[in-house]
Amino acid sequence: MNSKIFLLALTIIGWGCEEKFTPKPRGFFRISFPEKEYQPLPDQFPYVFHFPEYANITPDRQNPGQPWWINLEVPENKAEIHISYYELYDKQKPARLLLAEFMEESRELAYKHSIKANAIEERIFVNPEDKVFGTVYHIEGNAASPIQFFLTDSTRHFLRGALYIRATPDIDSLKPVIDFLEHDVIHLIETTKWE
Repeated sequence: MNSKIFLLALTIIGWGCEEKFTPKPRGFFRISFPEKEYQPLPDQFPYVFHFPEYANITPDRQNPGQPWWINLEVPENKAEIHISYYELYDKQKPARLLLAEFMEESRELAYKHSIKANAIEERIFVNPEDKVFGTVYHIEGNAASPIQFFLTDSTRHFLRGALYIRATPDIDSLKPVIDFLEHDVIHLIETTKWE
């Protein structure tokens, strides 16, 4: 009889101590962003703009023969803004033909993302005071580069930029990072001048 009571008590205690398992909802890591403060690009470049203080300037390692090609790296967000620069001068071709080629190449590079993009919106940028004109491509969806642009003065300078985030493109989790860095890219565009 004592053994039956002992087994019954042990069973009741076992059921009473059973922990109910409730799965946690799927979520994303909290992302914290620094305050936005900008600094000018060093004077050694044929172009100048303001970039965020939390970004590092590194030369483009894939194109060591291009001294004006740089990357603005934001390591906390695994992001880079690739900057490439061309002079619109060639003994073989006039500036207007080079400009047309570079503009078309920039458009093609932006539209290569159309496979993954939901939409690509083009916006014209005009700053007549500093002779800076261009196009900004906003690429929506799971594309590797959410914003690209080119800027030119139409006669001597051509600057191309692209924001890349080094993570698997997932618009739901990357949207806060894209929105945060998009302001930096727009600020870069708006402060660009030629040397």
